[in-house]
Amino acid sequence: MTVQTLEKRIAFLGPEASFTYLATKGLFPNDWLMPQASIPECIEAVAEGKTDLAVVPLENALEGSVPLTIDYLFHEADLYVVGEVTSKIQQHLMVNKTQVENWQNITAIYSHPHALAQCHKYLFYRFSGVPLNQYSSTAAAAKLVSESPNECIAAIANSSAAEKYGLEIVEKNIHDFQFNHTRFFVLSKENIRLPQGNNDTKKTTFMITLPSDVSGALHQVLSVFAWRKLNLSKIESRPLKTGLGDYFFIVDILADEEEPMMRGAVEELTALGCTVKSLGTYYSFTTPE
Repeated sequence: MTVQTLEKRIAFLGPEASFTYLATKGLFPNDWLMPQASIPECIEAVAEGKTDLAVVPLENALEGSVPLTIDYLFHEADLYVVGEVTSKIQQHLMVNKTQVENWQNITAIYSHPHALAQCHKYLFYRFSGVPLNQYSSTAAAAKLVSESPNECIAAIANSSAAEKYGLEIVEKNIHDFQFNHTRFFVLSKENIRLPQGNNDTKKTTFMITLPSDVSGALHQVLSVFAWRKLNLSKIESRPLKTGLGDYFFIVDILADEEEPMMRGAVEELTALGCTVKSLGTYYSFTTPE
């Protein structure tokens, strides 16, 4: 499903042919897509008004959350989530076409840290001892390999990256588990909502800081949602960066923050001494597989 907008500027984790690019292009096929070199640069682009929206990876089905995205939204940026996109992830091993005949003697493999982790078993048994080098994105790794025709190195990326940078896929679908999907946030300075996605379920994300030195505080927080029958689809903790044992919590609730029960939940959490930062209510989109 796509969203029809009027040529908005949209930052994404680039370069072109990255998984974030494919998710962004699938949702915004007619807009001005502006590649950024890192997740913070994507977030800062929209925070500083250089772009209207930003699309950043949030969570992978195999490797879990992307801490940099969560921490930057909590500590550094005051933005809202206006939509989320879920895309299927297929990882392939690719080399420069000058090295096809020699690809089994690869001397180094480059990719994003999450992609390397998603292919851990394959890499361990197939290329044990070969250096695994982390890169800013899978597409950037593919670009590096394309620019190194005299080196027998490989990238792990998607088929679009192989096509974009003229690489040869020598092993397909090397990820360890077949159900491999990534969830992306669409961010904005304005608390707006993209049009309804592939389903009509509304989701709200809160970032909650508990009061210090209060016994059973997390239980109290969960009870606030439980007795109101508000369904949590995710809860996760992240360090507050103030000391060991200090955390904030990311909570996804399948409800609109404007509903009376949700407003009541925020009021009760505040009364309990919690700090609540809302990232807004949004719809979910799924790109075609």
